Amino acid sequence: MLAMKKKKGVNNNKSTEDWLPIKGIQNSTIITYGNNKVSGVKITPRNIFILDTSTQDNILISLKNFYNMIDFEFWLVVADRPVDISIYMSQLQLLLNNTNNAAIRKVILQDLDKGQTFMNNNIVDTEYYILFKEKDDDLLQKKIRMLINGLATCGLNAAQVSNDDLRIVIDNFLNGGRTTEFGTVMPV
Repeated sequence: MLAMKKKKGVNNNKSTEDWLPIKGIQNSTIITYGNNKVSGVKITPRNIFILDTSTQDNILISLKNFYNMIDFEFWLVVADRPVDISIYMSQLQLLLNNTNNAAIRKVILQDLDKGQTFMNNNIVDTEYYILFKEKDDDLLQKKIRMLINGLATCGLNAAQVSNDDLRIVIDNFLNGGRTTEFGTVMPV
C-alpha cells in the first residue's frame, strides 16, 4: 500500500524549511504565509553584574516593570552568532610586519595567538532578541519603538532587528546553533 502512494520520480521527503510557514524575510520582518509579520528588537548585551548591588537591583526592577507593561505576546530569543575576527587578525599581522620594536612585537604576537585560539574554538557572540508577530505595519513599528524606549529606561540599548539578524535566529533554531554555509531563508 505504501508503494502505491509513492509516485515514481517524485521526492516525498521534505526539508525542515518546507514545514515553516515563512514566505521570506524583508524590511526587517519575517513574512509568514498567514500574512503575519514577525519582527522585534535586538538588545545589546550588558553585564550588569560588574555594577554595584544597588545599580543591579534598579536595573532588575526596571526590567521587571518593563516586561509587565508589554501587553502583547512576545518571545525572548537568545541566539549565538559566529565571531569573525579575520579582518582584525589581518590587521594585527600587518602591524607585526611593520613593527621593529621587540616589546611591541611580543604583545602583537600574544594577541595573534589569542585570536587564533578564538578562531580554532568557534567562539560565538550571544545575542538577545525580543520578537513578536503583527499584521499591521503601523502597529508593528509602534511596538518596536515601545520596546526600544522601554529597554532604554532599563539602561539597555536596543535596535530593530535586521534581515541578517532574523536569518541568524532562524538558522539557530533549524541547526541547533551550529554554523552552516548555506542560506536558511532566501530573501524575497
